[in-house]
Amino acid sequence: MFCRGPLVHITIRQLQVFEAVARHASYTRAAEGMHLTQPAVSMQIKQLEGSVGLPLFEQIGKRIFLTQAGEVMLRHARTIIRHLATATEEMDDLKGVDSGRLRISVASTVNYFATRLLARFARQHPAVKITLDVTNRETLLQNLEQNLPDVVLMGAPPKGLDLQADAFMDNPLIMISPPDHRFAKRRAISLEDLDNETFVVRESGSGTRIAMERFFGRKKFAPYATIEMTDNEAIKQSVEAGLGLAIVSIHTVELELGAKRLIKLKVKGMPIMRRWYVGHRRGKRLSPTAQAFRQFVIEEGARQGIS
Repeated sequence: MFCRGPLVHITIRQLQVFEAVARHASYTRAAEGMHLTQPAVSMQIKQLEGSVGLPLFEQIGKRIFLTQAGEVMLRHARTIIRHLATATEEMDDLKGVDSGRLRISVASTVNYFATRLLARFARQHPAVKITLDVTNRETLLQNLEQNLPDVVLMGAPPKGLDLQADAFMDNPLIMISPPDHRFAKRRAISLEDLDNETFVVRESGSGTRIAMERFFGRKKFAPYATIEMTDNEAIKQSVEAGLGLAIVSIHTVELELGAKRLIKLKVKGMPIMRRWYVGHRRGKRLSPTAQAFRQFVIEEGARQGIS
């Protein structure tokens, strides 16, 4: 039984939690993304359902789905959250560059240097409240579609999403191996030499995976076997342990290459040259703080050099 209560008692926090659970189709992932405990998320949803007087989710097997009432509530919740974000941005405009909030989403691979960028920006603008969301490419694109972040740092933007995106830094993809691999000291390696090698790869849809598959496709090369992982750290550790070779952004392995725990293989046709982009939804009204950060990223990238 659900207690019928007036909608006036619904809180913004309840709507934000509800939207996160609906977006992830998971209480656990919503809790992780909002830095809450799962019981806290469950309580917010229970209170929201009590105010609405109808169940918003139903569980079938191990998965949860929106009810009809949940679908209606999600539409209104997203509208309210969007209007609140717009109001916040307009208030931030009045505060100027040195105050307000900055919401940034970055692809997990970008995070290896994004935190250094943020640290330098934060030293210049210490009053700015920064929220950093590190996620995979698929979730980052979903966040963009819902206009959640002010600015994103990512690999090549998709053609189907209307973005204002500018390249700010080169992103070379290299092939790595453990130091004791039979090709570690070879000066020239062809893909044909790697016919019997296992490759540890990112999940389908990731920017690195897409670039790797395009490169292999152009060379008409098919890996002997692949092991899929969703985390760069797991991939590096797996290669170091001898589980296989991998293609990764050079920015993710700077420490390991310097310590000689991993080796950059000299493969013909590599590195695969890609770029990092800073972007936002086209037509989005950027606050002075977001504009300042976007320009800061482009200028920092120019110091690094873009070929």
